[in-house]
Amino acid sequence: MQKIRNIAVIAHVDHGKTTLVDGLLEQSGTFGSHEAHDERAMDSNDLEKERGITILSKNTAIRYKDYKINIIDTPGHADFGGEVERVLKMVDGVLILVDAYEGVMPQTKFVCKKMLALGKMPIVVINKIDKPSADCDRVADEMFDLFADMGATDEQQDFPIIYAAARDGIAKLDMDDPDGNFECIFETILSHIPEPEGSPDNPLQSQVFTLDYDNYVGKIGISRIFNGTVNKGDNIMLAKADGEFVKGKITKLIGFHGLNRMEIEQAEAGDIVAFAGMETVDVGDTVCDPVNPVALDPMHVEEPTLTVVFAVNDSPLAGKEGKHVTSNKLRERLEFEMNTNVAMRLEVVGEGKFKVSGRGELQITVLAENMRRENFEFSISRPEVIKKEIEGVKCEPFEHLVIDVPEELSGGVIERLGKRKAEMKSMLPMGSGFQRIEFEIPARALIGFRGQFLTDTKGEGVMNHSFLEFRPFSGTVESRSYGALISMTPGSTLAFSLFGIQDRGVLFIGVQTEVYEGMIIGEHSRQNDLVVNPIKGKAQSNVRSSGADEAIKLIPPRDMSLERALEWIEDDEILEVTPKSIRIRKKFLTEAERKRNSRK
Repeated sequence: MQKIRNIAVIAHVDHGKTTLVDGLLEQSGTFGSHEAHDERAMDSNDLEKERGITILSKNTAIRYKDYKINIIDTPGHADFGGEVERVLKMVDGVLILVDAYEGVMPQTKFVCKKMLALGKMPIVVINKIDKPSADCDRVADEMFDLFADMGATDEQQDFPIIYAAARDGIAKLDMDDPDGNFECIFETILSHIPEPEGSPDNPLQSQVFTLDYDNYVGKIGISRIFNGTVNKGDNIMLAKADGEFVKGKITKLIGFHGLNRMEIEQAEAGDIVAFAGMETVDVGDTVCDPVNPVALDPMHVEEPTLTVVFAVNDSPLAGKEGKHVTSNKLRERLEFEMNTNVAMRLEVVGEGKFKVSGRGELQITVLAENMRRENFEFSISRPEVIKKEIEGVKCEPFEHLVIDVPEELSGGVIERLGKRKAEMKSMLPMGSGFQRIEFEIPARALIGFRGQFLTDTKGEGVMNHSFLEFRPFSGTVESRSYGALISMTPGSTLAFSLFGIQDRGVLFIGVQTEVYEGMIIGEHSRQNDLVVNPIKGKAQSNVRSSGADEAIKLIPPRDMSLERALEWIEDDEILEVTPKSIRIRKKFLTEAERKRNSRK
């Protein structure tokens, strides 16, 4: 039986997981010295490369000495927490990365809690030790405290610490040692992570933990083999989560090496492989022996907490920019997403309307951004929080929020969070003039808070949040404090009229932009909505005068990205998304319709 180690790399967002995996791939010689590869090679999706975040968990295999080390790189955002949980079941140990300055963050806690409960062995890597403000001793103490609070066993408490600067390929076991390479990480993995249990001679048991899709072979299940041996062409039995058994055949068996996938003939217990040939495969299913089928425990995936409605775009400018505009195309694309994305749900709510539920705004905007790049055109409603009835009490999700703010600005932020029903739990000085404050807050109060928070902290604040639990409903939360500037006529905007409008608030659009009646072109400086005419030209008269006309100076418009726009809109507004533009509009386009509906 080959020597295998299975590990996951987990950390808070942007603490350097993907960069570390890059270094491991390179220093183990998996990339030959002559092979070119991208920076952060694991982030293969365009969006991941642009934003510098990992969205999907990915796996790779490294050869070190005569060991095969399977490494799974996981996302750090709480929105993709569903991915992380499933991955933890598939591995025997975990590399936990912590930033040498930021220390323990909400996502670190979220992931450590899951990992300790499953009894996995941790190795802590304190990364970015080359930062000028790094404080490794404080971070090491924070990790010990965190493990103690979460009830770790003595073996888990006795974890090794490696100090690293993953970007430069440096790692060492003690801060006083000279800079070494990643060899100490490999050696620690071999000595601390237990080898996989299970035997190749037992009947086959393998659990699918993530899905992929290929246009030629259909659905691909990526799974960990717990027992037994599997060969290409084997007949198998697929045990579904509801206890049903389905017969199937493995048409393709795929192994991993570095970033490449290759077809293999056989795999045995302990390894992580992908297989094709089963259209009905789902996450959590067990692939087992047809003669003696024994299913493994099905997986529990976190419930979604947020829903938005995707709908066919019905604005006056519909169909001009996108290629896929019909409800059939929209439905196909969303169903395709549900095939591989387990933490999301889809239900049809009306003609051309689809309710998509996910774990957070980021997850939903990533889906929308991907669709936009594939030439889809659609509209999105304001995100809503999923409410539940627990023992007859109406409950809503609460989040654990951690913010880092400059000390002199913390008062305003605390006051604003107080209005949003947040409860302060702790406050710590972080050094270098920053404070870390922790809150518990209803999830719906966080919708639209990020933009406001960045304004209040002059762009210096950092906020992170993760799902806490469902609690009784906490009453109304204050919403956006400014109204909208709404266009009254269709046409193309002119500088002359925008110059007059910009004193009334902040514009979202520039000159020569197509607008229509009911489209929102800016944010009013007061609480009420204001209807304006952005296409009025200057009246021409027959009188000439020398330089009496002032030159028109326009303030550059606020750039509304997809996230920002989704956070900004209210219940009576819709986001129109096309490949070229993102527009905000009222649900009812004419002023008369809006008045009629406000009376209801």
